[in-house]
Amino acid sequence: MPELPEVETSVRALRDSLVGETFSEARIYWPRHIDRPDPQTFRERIVGLRVEDIGRRGKYMVFSLSDDETLIIHLRMTGHLAVVEYNAPLRDHTHTILGLASGKELRFNDTRKFGRLYLVRDQEEVLGKLGPEPLAPDFTPEALATQLERRSMRLKPLLLDQSFIAGVGNIYADEALFHAGLHPKRAADSLTKSEINALHAAIQKVLRMGIAREGASIDRYRKPDGTRGDMQNAVAVFRRTDEPCYHCGAPIRRIVLGGRSTHYCPECQVL
Repeated sequence: MPELPEVETSVRALRDSLVGETFSEARIYWPRHIDRPDPQTFRERIVGLRVEDIGRRGKYMVFSLSDDETLIIHLRMTGHLAVVEYNAPLRDHTHTILGLASGKELRFNDTRKFGRLYLVRDQEEVLGKLGPEPLAPDFTPEALATQLERRSMRLKPLLLDQSFIAGVGNIYADEALFHAGLHPKRAADSLTKSEINALHAAIQKVLRMGIAREGASIDRYRKPDGTRGDMQNAVAVFRRTDEPCYHCGAPIRRIVLGGRSTHYCPECQVL
């Protein structure tokens, strides 16, 4: 699933080609792509709305539209957005197409069909459950410490909880814990002040690295233009099972926590 760096990369790539465009139609071939309103109402309401800006909240893409409307898109596991000419060949698994007044189209390709679109007047309907943005100025070590208080969950599953921190997924949770020197099974409320500071710095470090490298094309993620990101070439532990740690040489281990594969160095991240 695209995480914060992959979504941020997609937002930046789409902003130049979409801001100022007006939606002229919606062709929906997989109705369940549309979370709200119902598909027919979505088709009617989207027409004539202009894209004023595109931003991001956690793993959600947020399109600010005219008439105080907001289009929110979650790519989920296999979603991909691209702006193409109307006569461009139609790819397999393109399930939703938003026509633009310029004659181009915003196409949502989604092999697994898990992606979702929301057209709302109140963003909080969709985004209100999310935790803080990890790269925002108010996400300080002190704010993280407050969140960790009285939380006995293991660190790795907690970092994946979008109500705890928005945008961190499996890749960047593993990477952040490695750079912080913390075992993924550590209880959240067991961290010392210095360990909290290290975790805060590591979360921001790996997310900024992911953005700078335009995301990790480890599975299906591709940028809107179809090219690959580069973060997969900079991971320290993620999916490097049995390969030597770059710091100490110990083989990277893989365990399952909360149903998710988890990678760590047993020497650098001691429980």
